[in-house]
This record gives sequence, structure tokens and C-alpha cells, in this order.
Amino acid sequence: MAKVARGRFGELDCVITGGTDGLGGGSGPLVVLLHGFGAPGTDLVGLSQVLDVPETARFAFPAAPLVLGGPDVGFGMMGMDARAWWMIDMERLQRQLLSGRVDRLASEVPEGLAAVRRQLEQTLDELERRLGVPVGKTVLGGFSQGSMLSTDVMLRSSRKLAGLVIWSGTVIAEAEWTAQLAACHGLPILQSHGVMDPILPFEQAERLRDHLQQGGARLDFVAFRGAHEIPDLVLRKTSAFLSSVLA
Repeated sequence: MAKVARGRFGELDCVITGGTDGLGGGSGPLVVLLHGFGAPGTDLVGLSQVLDVPETARFAFPAAPLVLGGPDVGFGMMGMDARAWWMIDMERLQRQLLSGRVDRLASEVPEGLAAVRRQLEQTLDELERRLGVPVGKTVLGGFSQGSMLSTDVMLRSSRKLAGLVIWSGTVIAEAEWTAQLAACHGLPILQSHGVMDPILPFEQAERLRDHLQQGGARLDFVAFRGAHEIPDLVLRKTSAFLSSVLA
């Protein structure tokens, strides 16, 4: 079991692990991973023990600010600490997917996106300052909704990142994102998606891939035979990616 530290950075609670003392110590690079919709804030913490990164690397796992009510919040997830970066109407999402209206989904700007983007940027500022992260040595990423927020921050922020990880993400706020594609020029990006994903269609992941490539990202696109998940293949690819960009 990994040692972890907990703290509030900006307006978000975070779990910190790794580094010279296992609690975020030292002056190494930082990997910040955001969980998906309906998951607890600690959902991805175990990956710090699976991903192969430089010994000095630290991990931070922020918890989304919205706590969802009820035991079943969609995506089949259950739990007392179900959280979201912004609200999703799951019934409406499924109706749009069944009707093939994915273009509308891509064009929508989720209510609350701007506010949570500001919160995450403040949290990143605090993490880098308090942990003493070298400039340009932070990798940002996440799963599903967490990867959407990570992509949004990358495109709109002046922050210099070492890389971006997009696990099972999709296009949102398309007109706004495509206007900011210059921000990803030369940025190493790992993007993965299951070809049988029933929640966020593979075709939309390809659409995101094409936008990022158009912007000049150094993108490694990993398609796998699976659904809405992070399989072993993707974890191995992510380890190689992190070892490369954080070397």
C-alpha cells in the first residue's frame, strides 16, 4: 500500500504520493491525474503504484468539487463519494448517442466548465509552488470527464506542460477548442480509447485526435479492443510515455 498525504491545494482536495519520501517530497516532476464522472476522488490513486515513472516523480490526484447525490450516478458506478467536475444529464446523453447526434455533444460547452477550469488552474499553481515542481515538468491528464477537463485546461492555459494524458476522452466545446489548437503545438500527448466504448463513441475520440494533430501535437493514439476503461496495454503505453517526457 502506497504512502499518501492529503491536503487542500487551492479549492480542491488532493491526494499526494511519490517522491523521495513517498509523500510528495523532493524536487522531481509532477503527474496530475483527474478521475472521471461519478468516481471518488481517490479512484486513480492506485495507478501511482502501477505506472513506471522516474524515481523522483510525484503524483497528485485532485477530487472534483461536486458531490453527487444518490447511490447510482450513471456509468454503473456506485459509492458514497461519487464526484463530478461538472454535471452530466446521463439520460439525455444516452438519448443523443442513440439518435446519432454526437455533433451536438461535441459543440456544447458544459455549464460549469469555466468555473471548474479556474479551480483546477489554481490547484495546479498551488501544487507546483508548494511541491517545488520545476517549470515545465508537470504532466496533466485524466480519465473520461477528467481527461476532457485536462484537455480544456491545456488548450486555454499559458501553463507549460511536459505532456498530456487523455484516457477515454472526447470533444466538447469544439468551436472554442479548435480556436485554441496552437496551444498544443509540439506538446507530447498520449490518447487512448476503446473501439467498443458504449459511453463516449470511438469516432469522437478520432475526431479529437484529428484536431490535436492539426494543432501540431506530438500525439500517440492508442486504440484498443475494449470499452470505457484503462486496460493494461494503455498503462504500459502510459508508463513509456511518462518515462520519456519526464526524463
